[in-house]
Amino acid sequence: MMATAMCRGFIASSLVKPADVLVSDVNRAKLRSIRELGVNTTTSNRDVIMQNEIVYLSVKPYVIPEIIKEIAPFVLPKKNLIVSVAAGITIDSIQKVLPAGSRVIRVMPNTPAVVQSAACVFSCGQCVAPEDADRVTEMLSCIGLVEEMPENLMDAVTGLSGNGPAYGFVMIQALADGGVKMGLNRDQSTRLAAQSLLGAARVILETKKHPEQLKDEVCSPGGTSAHAIHAMEKGGFRGTLIDAVQAGTLRSKEIGNKYKVSNGAGKQQDKADEPIEMYAY
Repeated sequence: MMATAMCRGFIASSLVKPADVLVSDVNRAKLRSIRELGVNTTTSNRDVIMQNEIVYLSVKPYVIPEIIKEIAPFVLPKKNLIVSVAAGITIDSIQKVLPAGSRVIRVMPNTPAVVQSAACVFSCGQCVAPEDADRVTEMLSCIGLVEEMPENLMDAVTGLSGNGPAYGFVMIQALADGGVKMGLNRDQSTRLAAQSLLGAARVILETKKHPEQLKDEVCSPGGTSAHAIHAMEKGGFRGTLIDAVQAGTLRSKEIGNKYKVSNGAGKQQDKADEPIEMYAY
């Protein structure tokens, strides 16, 4: 899902040409699907490493130990820039298995990359050069907002923006349900709910005003918004969202500890159940 979203975003931005992208996956059905973007595909991770400079590892965390051990013999530190999109997996964990001096960047994007509205945060390994960070920043900027942060904040980023679209989808669905309850049809309710959240987000980003100030500007004395906010507070809305970010952060830490990359065997699962996605430029 994430690999496809990022590929679509990169290609739509025109920074990356489809013909310059090589995608690897053990799931042939997934390859047939992504081939619709005009990209090249292979079932060989070795091909991806040997034929390209920038390699994105967009895989499930449990797959990372297996993938890193597989590609390690073919990684050339001066040639390959490895960009991991796997939640919870630390840069140090990956570097310990790759050849000495390997350049590794860890990225936490989110699925709105598919419409070039992602929130992307990245952290650089100790061997990453400034020009490497610049290249990744340029690519990620094509699919949305980009921030560089210390790696010790990446689990919190996962809990907030990595999972954020899911929180937004639930909120939109709930708002639409409310509209339906009050007499609007489903399509109208969903469009109005989605546009309202989109508009609110743009106001914050473009005006740089504090959300509390903007909320106060909407809530006129005795008005409908003030009464609605009161109902949300009684329901523990804000506390629930804070708990959600905390839960996502803690789960990211658990994943990182569970699937640490090492020279030993990683946890195995049925490859047919979870596709392995690598793509490079």
